[in-house]
Amino acid sequence: MQGWLAYVLTFVLAASLATWFTPRLRAAAVRFGIVDRPDGKLKTQSEPVPYLGGLAIYLSFLVALALSFRFSEPVLGALLGGSIVVILGLIDDLGQLGPGVKLAGQAVAVWVLIKSGIYVKLIFIHPVLALAISVLWLLAVTNAFNLIDIMDGLSAGTATIAALILMIVAHLDGRATTATMAAALAGSCLGFLRYNFAPARIYMGDTGSMFLGLLVGAMAMEVSYTRQNRLSALAPAMILGVPLFDMVFVMYVRYRRGLPIMLGSPDHVALRLRKWRLSTRQTVLVSYAATAALGVAAIAMMLSSTFGALLVLIAVVLTALGVAVWLRRIEMSL
Repeated sequence: MQGWLAYVLTFVLAASLATWFTPRLRAAAVRFGIVDRPDGKLKTQSEPVPYLGGLAIYLSFLVALALSFRFSEPVLGALLGGSIVVILGLIDDLGQLGPGVKLAGQAVAVWVLIKSGIYVKLIFIHPVLALAISVLWLLAVTNAFNLIDIMDGLSAGTATIAALILMIVAHLDGRATTATMAAALAGSCLGFLRYNFAPARIYMGDTGSMFLGLLVGAMAMEVSYTRQNRLSALAPAMILGVPLFDMVFVMYVRYRRGLPIMLGSPDHVALRLRKWRLSTRQTVLVSYAATAALGVAAIAMMLSSTFGALLVLIAVVLTALGVAVWLRRIEMSL
């Protein structure tokens, strides 16, 4: 009970801080002209929307943790790595960084996490392979959350639910520190979401989306999933399935269309759902529901026998393939 009380208090504190920070940073962004202007293509909002929401999430998370517990080396490593991508994202929001520069900055942040002991730890995987998987995983999740930040409330809400799922998983694994960090991140996102849900009054920008991706990816690696079966090593990918699915789907579609993978285009899952017949709010809520369902499936997979975990995995994979085929049939154009 004491653990859950600490999580709830941390969550409420972070949410309250984000609710306080966000409108003040919005006012600062308006004052200094730090806004996202519509371009009639990918940016279709009716008027310029201020950035700097990512700073509100970051500051709320940082202060909530500072008031919650003493910092261990992994926690400090996560905060330092997160700070690096926050600065990187802020520079990109204020100006423009090329994909190569952003990837290099992300790689530095990932290296900091690994040096602080945050990496895949599976006894049945060679350490060199585990290191390579760790780097690939962190870069993928960081960029996946950055890619889905294309609709009001989508990235922040997805991160909120994923962090809450990770909080539960960490608690079940006896990782109180990771669970508290997840609670702080979920609260920070929820407080920001009050101003970011459609119609958004502020965006998180790359500052927030990359920070969320890196932190959620790092926390997902700090939990043991394979106590009942080894297949549950795939549970983190399931918990973060919505952004990862979108990233893989977009890369595949762009490849099939002969477009550069890093080029912006309206191929995202959320944009296809809105093109189909859903409103922005309905699309975002569907994404929330999918994240929650995948989180429940991941927990079920962790608590099952090998055969039960296999059945869950097959069901999720077949559903994902079916959804991908259906989405591919929705015609999109710039």
